[in-house]
Amino acid sequence: MADQELSGILLVGGASSRFGSPKELAELEGETLAERAWRLLGLVCAERIVVGGDGLADPGTGPVAAIGVGLRAAAHELAVVVPVDMPLLSADALRKLARACRDAAVAQAGPLPCAVARRAVPAFETGERRLGAVLDGLDTARIELEERLLANVNEPDDLRKIAAAEDHRTRGDT
Repeated sequence: MADQELSGILLVGGASSRFGSPKELAELEGETLAERAWRLLGLVCAERIVVGGDGLADPGTGPVAAIGVGLRAAAHELAVVVPVDMPLLSADALRKLARACRDAAVAQAGPLPCAVARRAVPAFETGERRLGAVLDGLDTARIELEERLLANVNEPDDLRKIAAAEDHRTRGDT
């Protein structure tokens, strides 16, 4: 059931230069990465916002500006931020980030995924381009999440490895 006090921000539309095509359209287990992340946010968040692509954030500013845009649009004080290229994130992981959030919360590998309080929006509008630097300037909780959940898709081979590992995991192979 979705938390009525939580917004979800889905980051899409990065350059995908190493991937070679838009990552959000790549498929894993019959869903595009965008569909998968959107569904996940729907399990946890009362509101879902997609940020990225043409015109939504200044080109080249990366996730900092995109998170600022999402926080400005958010109806709730607290938001979880999910990049489209982390297909193994779970609802429990997002809830854990939200519960730990002070100004922000990140997992051990940080800076994404994260939870951010809307009151922190000015920190995302300073012109700083490095998300880690923005989060370091906030009261940011650091939590441990299962490493598997933080798998990131940068290249097509990453997606193939994730798919194979998930297939083995669900079949009970070791």
